[in-house]
Amino acid sequence: MSWDGERGPLLIVGFLIHPYTLSEQHPSLKITDPTTETLRQSILTFLREHTDEAFRSHEIAQGLDIEDNDRYLRFCDVLAEMSANRVVEREGRKYKYTSDSQHHAGILSAHAQGYGFVEAVDSDEEFFIRESNMGEALHGDLVRVAVAARAPEDKKRECEVVEVIERRCEKVVGTFHHRPQYGFVEPDDQRILQDVYVPSDSFNGAEAGDKVVVSIDRFDNRHASPEGHILRVVGPSDDPGVRVLSLAMSMDVKADFPDEVEAEAEEIPSEIPSSELERRRDLRDKQIFTIDPVDAKDFDDAIHLEELENGNYELGVHIADVSHYVRPGSAIDREALERGTSVYLVDRTIPMLPEKLSNEVCSLRPKEDKLAFSILMEVTPHGTVEDYELCESVIHSKQRLTYDRAQDYIEGGYPDAEVAPDVVQANRLAKTLTKKRMREGAIDFGSDEVTVLLDDDGHPRDIVRKERKRAHRLVEEFMLLANRTVAQHIGAGDHDDPAETDGDEEEAPLPFVYRVHDTPDGEEIRQLAEYVRVFGHELPLTDGNAQSNDLASLIDAVQGTPEEQVIVRAALRAMSKAEYAVGNIGHYGLGFDYYTHFTSPIRRYPDLLVHRLLKRYERGEPAADLGELAERCEHCSERERDAEEAERESVKLKQVEYVQDHIGDTFEGVVSGVTKFGVFVELEELLVEGLVHVRNMDDDYYVYDESTYTMRGESNGKAYRPGDTVTVQVAGANVEDREIDLLFVE
Repeated sequence: MSWDGERGPLLIVGFLIHPYTLSEQHPSLKITDPTTETLRQSILTFLREHTDEAFRSHEIAQGLDIEDNDRYLRFCDVLAEMSANRVVEREGRKYKYTSDSQHHAGILSAHAQGYGFVEAVDSDEEFFIRESNMGEALHGDLVRVAVAARAPEDKKRECEVVEVIERRCEKVVGTFHHRPQYGFVEPDDQRILQDVYVPSDSFNGAEAGDKVVVSIDRFDNRHASPEGHILRVVGPSDDPGVRVLSLAMSMDVKADFPDEVEAEAEEIPSEIPSSELERRRDLRDKQIFTIDPVDAKDFDDAIHLEELENGNYELGVHIADVSHYVRPGSAIDREALERGTSVYLVDRTIPMLPEKLSNEVCSLRPKEDKLAFSILMEVTPHGTVEDYELCESVIHSKQRLTYDRAQDYIEGGYPDAEVAPDVVQANRLAKTLTKKRMREGAIDFGSDEVTVLLDDDGHPRDIVRKERKRAHRLVEEFMLLANRTVAQHIGAGDHDDPAETDGDEEEAPLPFVYRVHDTPDGEEIRQLAEYVRVFGHELPLTDGNAQSNDLASLIDAVQGTPEEQVIVRAALRAMSKAEYAVGNIGHYGLGFDYYTHFTSPIRRYPDLLVHRLLKRYERGEPAADLGELAERCEHCSERERDAEEAERESVKLKQVEYVQDHIGDTFEGVVSGVTKFGVFVELEELLVEGLVHVRNMDDDYYVYDESTYTMRGESNGKAYRPGDTVTVQVAGANVEDREIDLLFVE
């Protein structure tokens, strides 16, 4: 990672404000509203007016007269996103305008039925596109499109691809089919609308029926197939483990580490040098322990709790010091950045770091000396942090607890166990922290996640709902508190600035990585308010949006009702997506003004960045380069979304496999959603969701009432709406499409 530390007489996060700025030549460009779309359009307008020039980020900010630090940080996030999507061109550390004013750049999202949409990256508009107009573009590619005028009956303007700016779909995962003179790969991702042709000399050992990874070497004619060669044979398509792995790989999850990365990891010594032990805070005498799932090996965090003489508590949260071992720019670091996160599939974990680090060297294993980055907080019995200290430390975990064993301690079991009293006291403090957060506006959506239990061959044998016990909340609360305190340490300016400022000058926050959660979109919340009113609930709106405490009250009000899960899911869908950013806007869902991710550097790259920044500023080094930091935040947010989709789809795959053994069986279920094409039903016994398609509801002609989210028969008046209890029969289960078909039973 490279850094830049410019400072000047007027401190606005490392850039100089000149007496005569470019915005005085263009007063209409002055920014008063720092929303994403306003910033995006203002940046484009400025660069359009200087098409022959390239500018550094701070020069563009000067041209837009952005003098407020928070707005500048938001500006950097937007500029990084525009650069990543090639809306603006980056030359070194300078940016210039590239877009043709007659066209738009955007991401192609194809649909399996032969059409798609292009989401413009230079505006908030989305365009409809027919397959015949996609040219040589594939799903996921960054394209430039020509846009037609809107016809009166069109909801969206139509477009046509005129250029593939960046081929982001460079390889495809699918099933290999053999023909006498050639082969082809049928993509698993149905949004890839063409099979991939493979010449006979490019099979690379693939046999008919294998799951493979195939490259996209050439695609220059929409009326012909893309051509490629087999990069890897994953395995037989009927193998349960291969199905999961190929699914993940089709979503850009990297399964293996390059040889260079593995070799570099093996060179890292497991022994800690005495010189390193001597320079760190020695916390090995503390009663430190870990609480993790029974099958975990990558122990990111450990805790200890001691009562102080003044009645407060010393809460220590100790995090694996990955930044000591993974140096910026190393092969391991480059690979970790590319992955962004570990991926937790239904049957395996694909780690961000090689196992030598994630499961051995960095992992806070019991009865071993380990390097940690610790935050020691003095917390009152009421849950207020009175004081804290961040330090590089060496720890020695006394015990590795599973969540079940910690829960046993909380419920009074094994009272004579070494750390049982500490766990009991930690639980009391955690309950206090939970109540305090709820009072301050946090929203607790709970969890309806499921766990698929597999046999030794990878076949699903049962599906159970995940239980959120007090032991889980204990760890959750302590990690939330540590993350919040670390974010305040930088964001609220409670640190030693590496650069001196004049006494009268307001100190700007140092560049940092925040975990932000924006307020929900007003239209989404309005629709949510209308939706819950159908069930007799109210969601008050203030200035067109919902206050977090009102949303929290709604979630509390629906607990235990038949419609609980459908309303909670609807509320979640209405929420903005949490992401990483250098511009802090707080965290709406948690109700925090400052929040970051500090506690999981083994499995999340942003946490590793946070550790490096904290150490950098503690050493008094110059501020980090804001542009590069913003680009890494954008990348990590994207990789997180990819990982979550892979995790979710891998669970869905096993759910469909499980249902295959129940085709023809009848179950009670709850309507979980209604659309114009059918009724979604969650089967309470199997914990899976399927669809009763409207074409199979043949006892009447059914009409969807959008105002009441109800499917109603015109003749018999029978109606289905979310929350209703129904009886259905399992009609089919398609593993490739991960879809379950149901039929209503009278």
